[in-house]
Amino acid sequence: MLEGRERTGAPTDQTQAAPATAAAETPDASAEDGTEARAAAPVTAPIPRPPGQPAGVARIKVIGVGGGGSNAVARMYRQRMPGVEYVAVNTDAQHLLHIDVPAKLRIGERLTRGLGVGGDPELGYEAAEESREELYDLLAGTDLVFITCGMGGGTGTGAAPLIAEIARSLGALTIATVTKPFSFEGYRRIYQAEQGIAKLRPHVDTLIMIPNDRLVAIADAGMTAENAFRIADDVLRQGVQSIAELVTITGEINLDFADVRTVMMGSGPAWMAIGHGRGENRATDAAREAMASPLIDVPI
Repeated sequence: MLEGRERTGAPTDQTQAAPATAAAETPDASAEDGTEARAAAPVTAPIPRPPGQPAGVARIKVIGVGGGGSNAVARMYRQRMPGVEYVAVNTDAQHLLHIDVPAKLRIGERLTRGLGVGGDPELGYEAAEESREELYDLLAGTDLVFITCGMGGGTGTGAAPLIAEIARSLGALTIATVTKPFSFEGYRRIYQAEQGIAKLRPHVDTLIMIPNDRLVAIADAGMTAENAFRIADDVLRQGVQSIAELVTITGEINLDFADVRTVMMGSGPAWMAIGHGRGENRATDAAREAMASPLIDVPI
């Protein structure tokens, strides 16, 4: 069930992020019983323009999947950018009630009855499969899709790969920004996260992974679990907004959607870091700080 209301936009602060980034082709859908099925469009297929949308403007959607993804997209919406649509997708009806975003989609209504999937990624996938048509309608006509979730749970881990597959089959540039669980969340969530990432990777153009354990290095001592998850949500927000702002905000060196698509289409794994700078050498200082970020676990 898709719920929505009128969306308003407001500018947000600019944040610089450093993505560095393989994606597999998505097979066409077919029906084994001989009935006609909706075929997946090639990645390069023209995207139909929704009625009322002006030509020459990239349509951008941020899809928060599961509890962690919905929390992150709600945080993004509070600091929203004009020209970006925000959607929360979950199986938990109670959680969706408390998420303040313009549009919400509860998936797997028959399977879960709005009660969630109990941390089971297989049920998360089945819930998304049940709502495939609604997801297709949600994503149709979108140029750039961000999928954000916390890996390791049920809905986000299970549903995100199918949502990404649908988005890419419709021709959208598809970027996933996901967090990996904290160590204190236990072996099961860590294992499920690794499995979910492996299933997600072939269906996205770019996959940005944020290891939550590395957030501890940039947090205050004595950080509570609640604050740790809040920081993780905010890092997801920064990852999405730093890329979206390249398209929606005009800078001294301007980039358009085609530039972003060229760089990120089929790019594979990526890492994100944030740097700040002031004064005459602000660009250099920001770049150095970003390259030294504890969020990057590869040498640069």
